[in-house]
Amino acid sequence: MLSGLILIPLLGALAAWFIPSERGRPWVLPVVGIVHLAMTVEVLLVPPAPSPGRWLQLDPLGTLVLLSVSLLFLACAVYAVGYLNYRQERANRPLCAMLLVCLAAMTLVAISHHLGLLWVAMETTTLAMAPLIYFNRNARSIEATWKYLLICSVGIALALLGLLFLAYSTVVARMEPTLLLDPLVANASLLSPAWVKAAFVFLLVGFGTKMGLAPLHTWKPDAYGEAPGLVGALLSGGLVTCAFLGLMRVYQICTAAGGDGFYQDALVTLGLVSMATAAVFMARQADFKRMLAYSSVEHVGLLAVALGLGKGALVGALLHLVNNGLTKGVLFLTAGNIHRSYNSKRCEHVKGAMRRLPWSGGLFMAGFIAITGSPPFGPFVSEFSILSSAFVQGNSLVGGLALLLLAAIFIGMAGTVLPVVMGEPTRVEHTDYRDRFLTVAPPLALMAAVLLLGIWLPEPLRRIVAEGAQLLGGGR
Repeated sequence: MLSGLILIPLLGALAAWFIPSERGRPWVLPVVGIVHLAMTVEVLLVPPAPSPGRWLQLDPLGTLVLLSVSLLFLACAVYAVGYLNYRQERANRPLCAMLLVCLAAMTLVAISHHLGLLWVAMETTTLAMAPLIYFNRNARSIEATWKYLLICSVGIALALLGLLFLAYSTVVARMEPTLLLDPLVANASLLSPAWVKAAFVFLLVGFGTKMGLAPLHTWKPDAYGEAPGLVGALLSGGLVTCAFLGLMRVYQICTAAGGDGFYQDALVTLGLVSMATAAVFMARQADFKRMLAYSSVEHVGLLAVALGLGKGALVGALLHLVNNGLTKGVLFLTAGNIHRSYNSKRCEHVKGAMRRLPWSGGLFMAGFIAITGSPPFGPFVSEFSILSSAFVQGNSLVGGLALLLLAAIFIGMAGTVLPVVMGEPTRVEHTDYRDRFLTVAPPLALMAAVLLLGIWLPEPLRRIVAEGAQLLGGGR
């Protein structure tokens, strides 16, 4: 079953590549998405046995990431059918095939318990995402693609060096060299502290680059701004989620090894720097898709802070991982609709979106309210859990700084979003695009899920989050 979760998207990618019809090919995406989600639900209900050698297995952390990625991909797959029907001037073979390769790679990240295999899967997502960012094939998109490839490739190379340091720490400890997660966690106290710290630094920089932690985020504004909306949704809600899982795997080992709080302090510091960076660049942002990129920088910073705080904040971190991914799906998909209708991402050209595109404009507004931590949506619950835990633990300075930065980000984001969705539409109509079922239903479904998670947390999800937080136990 675990192998099938990877093979089904790869077979779908092969089918999409050889299907000759430009109109028929996109339908492979929702078909594979439905099958993948059904298989994901099945492995949640009946957990499969680990693979021989235990390289592939599902634990609560991987399960949470797998479910989040599968839900987001299905929404993006349905959206892609309507989007590509509108963009008939572009050949969609590379887009369809690479989307499915990305799904396979992200699935492998979720179920891999061998850190070397996880690294290979992360590198695969880097390569598969590049043609998706370049879909519009203009000067700005090629610049964004090269910047994404260059920076993320350097980051993932540093992560590989970190894995080598981690493996060498087992040699220093006179253990059998391994990168399997379970033996590393079980024997973490025997590992060389110096080499574990060196490995953590390189892995934090490597996976932090993929997440977009400041100052490693410089690829994000261009890539998110120039990629189609559905690609931005998968970058922000899928790739970020997988990179954070990689960081959590490293965190499991480091906290089990013990120490003087070095790992937690590094995470909290880098997280607050990311939130501060987002607050500065989100103020008076003139491009609403680039604004969403800085929103992503903010939320990966909050995730890093939560991971560094440990204890009760870990539950909030795992909830926020899901809430952020789903809410970013709403924002990027509706931003793509608004972009298509106005033929511009510039705020001075886009006014009155709620009148011109009632569904997309309304959902974009709702997504803004949700992602800034307002009730009754899911991000409010997870952010409240993280910040309250900071104060309960006595980290009042961290909690106060995070609250201050969140308030500044809310004001900056509102200054961009409100003029875009409110008021009178601009008089010049650049395109004939209006709201359509296939491009509105997916973000609407994601918004409903975000609302549900703010009102009621299903018991299976609550159990998975609690068990995942236990796996991460050992924070301050």
